[in-house]
Amino acid sequence: MSEVSDTPFGHVLDPMERISETLFGLIMALTFICSLGIATSGNIRIQTMLIGALGCNLAWGIVDGGLYLLARINERGGKNLTLRAIRQAPDAKSAQRVIADALPPELASVLPSEQLELMRQKVLQSPEPERPKLTGRDWTGALGLCLLSFLATFPVVIPFIFISDAKLALRVSNAVAIAMLFCCGYAFGLRSGINPWAAGLSMVAVGSALVGTTVALGG
Repeated sequence: MSEVSDTPFGHVLDPMERISETLFGLIMALTFICSLGIATSGNIRIQTMLIGALGCNLAWGIVDGGLYLLARINERGGKNLTLRAIRQAPDAKSAQRVIADALPPELASVLPSEQLELMRQKVLQSPEPERPKLTGRDWTGALGLCLLSFLATFPVVIPFIFISDAKLALRVSNAVAIAMLFCCGYAFGLRSGINPWAAGLSMVAVGSALVGTTVALGG
């Protein structure tokens, strides 16, 4: 979850994507474990807990990887539509408005019309964009999201492997999950420019509330 990563996925997924996917996987696993603990009235079967939690997050990771690929196609298609709108604009002012709308408002508000016109000329001189398609980088990113969701489960289920008392293992698992929620919030705070300690504690509170709400609604 660091800003710079030496792993292959660290060069494909940005830090916020890695933090978010770890958080989602953690909440999914914690929800499943808490729901199963309540449903079995404390009579927890460790094998069922392990298989269920790992399988749940693997399924979620596959789904999330697929959604990531769809998002990449949508992003490239949207950019192509913007370029086409600039090319087909009836006049320079209309094309400049399209360019300004595509930029962040803070940046568009300080750019002079000369810069917008220069961008328009560059677009007109550039070749027609290719049809949106997936690249090897996209597939790597999807695989990275799937693995992150799956691997986020392991710290939570490790207590069930080494602790024979299932109830004690459940408590330790919840403690590990709380620590991981704090770490995700802390990293989020560092990336967002807010107090990391406050963000970590807030993430624990929000994550616990989400899990509690999900369990209360039937898991």
